[in-house]
Amino acid sequence: MGDFCRSCMARIPYATVIATLMCLLGVGIFCGTMYRGASLTVIMMDQVFHLRLIWIEAVQMIFVIIAAGMAALGFMILFIGFLATGATRYKVYRAWRSRVGGRISCAVLMGLTYVLNFLWTCILCFLVVCTFVYTMFWSMCSSVERSLSCIDLTQFHFIFPANIKQEDLKICEKYEIKAFCKDGVENAEVMFILATLAVLLVILSLVHYLMCLSANYAHIRDHEKFQELQEIQNLNELEFTAASKDRF
Repeated sequence: MGDFCRSCMARIPYATVIATLMCLLGVGIFCGTMYRGASLTVIMMDQVFHLRLIWIEAVQMIFVIIAAGMAALGFMILFIGFLATGATRYKVYRAWRSRVGGRISCAVLMGLTYVLNFLWTCILCFLVVCTFVYTMFWSMCSSVERSLSCIDLTQFHFIFPANIKQEDLKICEKYEIKAFCKDGVENAEVMFILATLAVLLVILSLVHYLMCLSANYAHIRDHEKFQELQEIQNLNELEFTAASKDRF
């Protein structure tokens, strides 16, 4: 039983498992917080600026697709990691075709992971800008609470659609200030901060994936050389055994 447990433990790709957990956790937090942040933004735009953002629903559906796609990618890389670890590698990649297929799979996943790393970096930059804007909005809300004045967003007119008038960007009514600050900006800012941290976790997991796939590619490639050396050693042993029998 102890040998069986040690054999099973030796077949587990720990680095890939850790990267997969990080990826799933980061993508889950990102999609959940962005979905909630987008919902709060829609409600705030409707209550304060009387603007309906219909395209937000499509963006929320994109978050669901991103979660499913990243989960599928993580499990595929984890599957390749299990095949290329420990004694499993010696059984799976024994034939020439299986070794070529394993190397091609690792190369394709490395290319896909590299592209996704670039895309998630772009998402990180977008979230940093969004978090900065919402932080500025929250600082304006804090100053308005102390001075009991209006919130003037005319300097941020480029963020809002062109059909919003300049006077509509001045929030003076108490219920609108509450809907903008307490119900909208305060909660959405927390969501965007959590989403930014989650994207950092996803990027870190993708870097781990690249390292694991590179190591698996090298293991599969070197396994062919190991097979050749093993065959040469077996032939030498057979020749030595045959020569010993002839001698006696």
